[in-house]
Amino acid sequence: MDGLEKDPAIAPRLTDAQWEHLIAHGSEEDVAVGDYVFRSGDRDYDLILVESGAVDVVRDALKWSDEIVLTTMGPRSFVGELGLLNGQGAFLSARVGEAGRIRRLPRAELRRIMNEDDELCDLILHSLWARRESLRTGPAAMTLKFVGESGSNGFLALRRFAERLDLVHAAHAVTPDDPLVSSVHDFSAADLPVAFIQGEPIRRATPGMVAEQLGLAYEGDADEVVDLVVVGGGPAGLAAAIYGASEGLETVLLDAIAPGGQAAATSRIENFLGFPFGVSGGALIGQASLQALKFGVRVYAPCEAVALDRRDDALQVTLADGRGIRTRTVVVTSGAAYRRLALERWDEFERAGIYYAATPLELRQVAESPVVVVGGANSAGQAALYLAAGGCDVQLVVRGGDVGARMSSYLVDRLVDDPRIHLHTASNIVGLGGAGALESVRIDTAGEVDARGLFCFIGAEPATRWLGAIDRDDDGFIRTGTDIATQSLERWQTLGREPLPFETSTPRVFAAGDVRRGSMKRVAAAVGEGSSAVASVHRALATAF
Repeated sequence: MDGLEKDPAIAPRLTDAQWEHLIAHGSEEDVAVGDYVFRSGDRDYDLILVESGAVDVVRDALKWSDEIVLTTMGPRSFVGELGLLNGQGAFLSARVGEAGRIRRLPRAELRRIMNEDDELCDLILHSLWARRESLRTGPAAMTLKFVGESGSNGFLALRRFAERLDLVHAAHAVTPDDPLVSSVHDFSAADLPVAFIQGEPIRRATPGMVAEQLGLAYEGDADEVVDLVVVGGGPAGLAAAIYGASEGLETVLLDAIAPGGQAAATSRIENFLGFPFGVSGGALIGQASLQALKFGVRVYAPCEAVALDRRDDALQVTLADGRGIRTRTVVVTSGAAYRRLALERWDEFERAGIYYAATPLELRQVAESPVVVVGGANSAGQAALYLAAGGCDVQLVVRGGDVGARMSSYLVDRLVDDPRIHLHTASNIVGLGGAGALESVRIDTAGEVDARGLFCFIGAEPATRWLGAIDRDDDGFIRTGTDIATQSLERWQTLGREPLPFETSTPRVFAAGDVRRGSMKRVAAAVGEGSSAVASVHRALATAF
């Protein structure tokens, strides 16, 4: 963020008209040297417009580090970053370095201006995003620091949560006997992973604990009724949320882990429209998440939905912590949970060597080491190619006899041609070995092979148990539209209409993406279903409930 006032991407030059538009909606305030216009930890703070004087952006002192002035913003500039849009509390402070005059622009007013002026919206959004990116590698990253054992599920969960939400953070891997554990930070191996927020530790931290402290957990008014709640932040959910919000619906997006779903775990998507050279799932989800913020989607994660029922003239989504969100419509895009192999020590190695994704985060744990990938669909093939390109020797285990039965032909050809990939068809994994961490995998047709990582892509089960009476097939996938069972249609007679496309057996509750019976289980198809479901949402809102 150093030199922020000089970089036009980070500190854009506003036209006279744009500046006047902003300050016309801000409240005026004279400030003196040393005044704080906002401080780290503030849950609700404003975009600060600097009319005269100067404001320093400060990374506050931590227990192990002095404060650092990251940059100084002068006249005709604004102070703030992406947290203004996603609801995150301030993690930096803004302190007056030269007396002058500022104007405060509340978050709600900033959002209104962005909705009214497309050009100014894009300029502000690009600037806030660029500032966030510039902060990721500097001293600001110490405001959220994770410490844990490399490869442990808890440590990886924290890092995955922060990366998918694009949080400024740092991660430090330790071993249980690392002197850093006890002598520097005064905690033991039993306390790992630890999250430091502004230098204060949270022992045995989880993403939910961190989200609560950062202001990213759901906090709604008791009387609030939103237009649309989207449950699940994969491609279908993000598409539904973006289309809903862009068309004027007050939209909330919930995800039990973090936005992205299985798509975010995909190392490379090569057949997505508009990306002839392929795109990583992480990059695609990152851009979609930013787009959601642009249109005012309220994103909460980790935020798990555990029940859905009707309350008077609205629906209520109940969260794991007992809080409820009242809404006029719901789109269920909760996807599916990863399947596991029924093997001894699976639970043990899930914390030290078993992965359900192949992204740069996982690759760093196994780079240039032997690994095993199990699965026969595109996700397994893409993972094998990605890991091989990262220097890993890959054993690809396909339980079926024909690798081309469920995998795209272009992937099969590349797998066969890659000398680092060893293909085992009609094969099964029958054992796991290692002391503390995964060291080997036993394949019934090849015996024991060295493996520092086992990447499991054997499908998933729909995350629908929380949905109660909604009509589903024998495998748990949700029936929609004309696919709804006849006995479930009786409740529609009083409404005088049939279920709309993507509508479930419960009026005004829709389903899209992998969770829906008959869906194609492809990223592009999920995006199409999520956006199409919103068209039905609008039609449902125009009818009686």
